[in-house]
Amino acid sequence: MKKKSLLLLMILFAGLTSLSAQQIIAHRGYWKTEGSAQNSIAALLKADEIKAYGSEVDIWLSSDGIPVVNHDASITLNGEKLIIQDTPLKTLRQAKLENGEVLPTMEEYLDAFERCSHTKLIIEFKTHNSKDREDELAKKVIEMVQKRSLQNRVEYISFGINFVQQVRKLDPQADVYYLNGDMTPQILSKMGLAGLDYHYNVLLKRPEWVKEAHDLGLKVNTWTVNKPGDIQKIIDLKVDFITTDEPLLVREIIQKQ
Repeated sequence: MKKKSLLLLMILFAGLTSLSAQQIIAHRGYWKTEGSAQNSIAALLKADEIKAYGSEVDIWLSSDGIPVVNHDASITLNGEKLIIQDTPLKTLRQAKLENGEVLPTMEEYLDAFERCSHTKLIIEFKTHNSKDREDELAKKVIEMVQKRSLQNRVEYISFGINFVQQVRKLDPQADVYYLNGDMTPQILSKMGLAGLDYHYNVLLKRPEWVKEAHDLGLKVNTWTVNKPGDIQKIIDLKVDFITTDEPLLVREIIQKQ
C-alpha cells in the first residue's frame, strides 16, 4: 500500500510540475538551426520537430490582396527596397529567404502546417496603412484557417487593436492576444481577449499584471526572451508562454527548475 501511495504521489507531483512549466513559442519559427530561416516553411517544420508549443509567423497583405509571410514591412529585391503592402505577389515571389526558400504565401504556410503534429501556429497580423486593408487580411486568413478546420490549432496576436477586434468578430472562439503592452489585464478581459502578450521588460516593470491576468482567467505570454538571465526572470514570474529565438535554451532552463 505504501508503494502504491508513493507512486500516486509521484504521478500527481509530475502532473503538477508539468502544469506549472511554461510553454515555449518559437519566434518566427525555429530558425536558428541549419537549413532554416526566419518565417520560412522550414522554420515552422523544425519548430514542430522539437515539439514547441507554438511557432509564431508574421502576415502581410500584398498590393493585389494575397496574404504573405514576412516580418518586416519591406523586402529588398535587386538592391531595391519594396514595401510589401504596395507590391504585387508576382514581384514579392522573386525574393528569397536566407535559406533559399521563396517568400511564402499564407496558403503555402498553412499547407505545410497541416503536416505538423505537435506545434500550434501563432499568427501575428502586422498593422497596415488602412483599416480596410487590415479587415481584408483578417477575413482572408481566418477563412483559410476555417476552410482547413484548423481553428483549434491556431492562435492570433497583434499590436493593432483593430486586428484583435476583427478576430473577435470573425471567430469569437479564437484565442487572440494583444502585443502593445499599454493595456491592463482588466481592459483586455473586458475586450474578451485570451490574454496579454507583452515584451518581457513590460512585465518586469509591472509583475503584478501576471497575477492580475491569471486572477481574471487570462493567459500571459512574453517576448522575445533569449538571454539566460532574462529567461530565468520570466520563468520566476510564472507566465504561461515564453516566445523566444532560443527554444532549446529556454527548454533546458525550464527543465532545470
